Amino acid sequence: MSQPIAADRREPHDPAKGAAPTDVLPRNRQLYFNGDWHSAGGKMLELFNPATGASLGEVAQATAGDVDAAVKAAKAAYRVWRNVAPAERAKILRRIAEIVRANARELALIDAIDGGNPVHEMLGDVANAAAQLDFFAGLVTEMKGQSVPLGRDSVNFSVREPRGVIGRIIPFNHPFMFCAAKSAAPLAAGNTVIVKPPDQAPLSSLRFAELIEGLLPPGVFNVLPGGRDAGAALASHPDVAMISLIGSVQAGRAVMKAGADTIKPVLLELGGKNALVALADADPDEVAAAVVAGMNFIWCGQSCGSTSRAFLHESIHDAVVERIAERVKHFRPGDPSDPATTMGAIISRQQLDKVMGFIADTKAEGAKLLCGGGRPQDPALAKGNFVEPTVFTEVTPAMRLAREEVFGPVLAVFRWSDEASMLETVNSVEYGLTCSIWTNDVRDAHRLAAEVQAGFVWINEVSRHFLGTPFGGYKQSGLGREECLEELLSYTQEKHIHVNLKRPARA
Repeated sequence: MSQPIAADRREPHDPAKGAAPTDVLPRNRQLYFNGDWHSAGGKMLELFNPATGASLGEVAQATAGDVDAAVKAAKAAYRVWRNVAPAERAKILRRIAEIVRANARELALIDAIDGGNPVHEMLGDVANAAAQLDFFAGLVTEMKGQSVPLGRDSVNFSVREPRGVIGRIIPFNHPFMFCAAKSAAPLAAGNTVIVKPPDQAPLSSLRFAELIEGLLPPGVFNVLPGGRDAGAALASHPDVAMISLIGSVQAGRAVMKAGADTIKPVLLELGGKNALVALADADPDEVAAAVVAGMNFIWCGQSCGSTSRAFLHESIHDAVVERIAERVKHFRPGDPSDPATTMGAIISRQQLDKVMGFIADTKAEGAKLLCGGGRPQDPALAKGNFVEPTVFTEVTPAMRLAREEVFGPVLAVFRWSDEASMLETVNSVEYGLTCSIWTNDVRDAHRLAAEVQAGFVWINEVSRHFLGTPFGGYKQSGLGREECLEELLSYTQEKHIHVNLKRPARA
């Protein structure tokens, strides 16, 4: 059995005191479950700052035995938490949101150091997490069943009950937001949660556990850093009632297979090779701004919702491309912990090599390099995983860049004239997460929105999420919907109850 470790009770980081950025990192690097910190049965993994290559220290790696111990604790805690009144659960979630907001700068800086994304953008992630905690706290009374009229001699109704222990496996691109925000719905519904943070960037999840320690009954919220083995053990555990993953299509397939033996439901938000479609009547300035914003260069393109394929009508193609080249200059790789930085670092050397491989292949296949395509020349960035924002034009459907998700800052621009052919290419990939359509004709907008195979469509907008609206994908981009009431209900199960009102016959 893992042994408890003393909890961290330090004061929140105060940037005004001039402390070094790394002073905000969590002191506890072990496993958090059953309301305490535990040594791991497995090895420790060393972390590195993606922007500098500097060591960030070691973090425990959970084993299958550790997962089993955490699940047992979460299962016992479920019997307590499910019986806490919904209004009280909501009150606790709102208190957690307050703590998140009070420590926003610290949490954003941890993600910048550990994950490589610019700190000023990570502040938005923290605000988003707090908003989702408040949002789902406000929905606790919406977990309603229904009544079915079957005559005066019976009452038939259903109730919604929490599922049990929920496993949440999260990726490296928005580590804190996904840890806090994606725990909100299952906790609000009365479930207990085990988060497996990304092995590349687990530190903000551990700091979150430090900050909210003692607010929830022991075992209700748990954090198990670890690699694929820990994720597989969580997904396959018979006492985990449901598993939720944000990640690649390959990871989604693995989770579904791991959960198959116990027939557990899954909620999956997976990859994307998303399209932005601009019609002939769209304004070139607006389209260029949308193309660049939709690519999420500030996150180095490390976003499954990025519109990484831009389909520009031939009549506006050249004008838009000229403006794209100018707008991309705003994004210059730099130190993610500097508030002035407009583009961060790729998460790891392995991912950087993958991105550079895509760039080399696209050049060899004959696409035209508009800008970028290499590593920054600044000597100060030489040890980091930096790559220039890259745009290719004259991309064709047969090219690798047209079909596969890069998860890096590489944009593919297509020229089109025939709508039917363009739509065929847009829908030809295995993904179907987002799509952005640009036109001033409302009829064309609705017609194309109906034709594209994507779960979330913007018209004359890009990249924005709207809390309360269902976000999720078609095809192999996932199962289920998040950021809405449906997400909350997915963490419940419906039970029907029949009451016989007939009086017994007298003898």
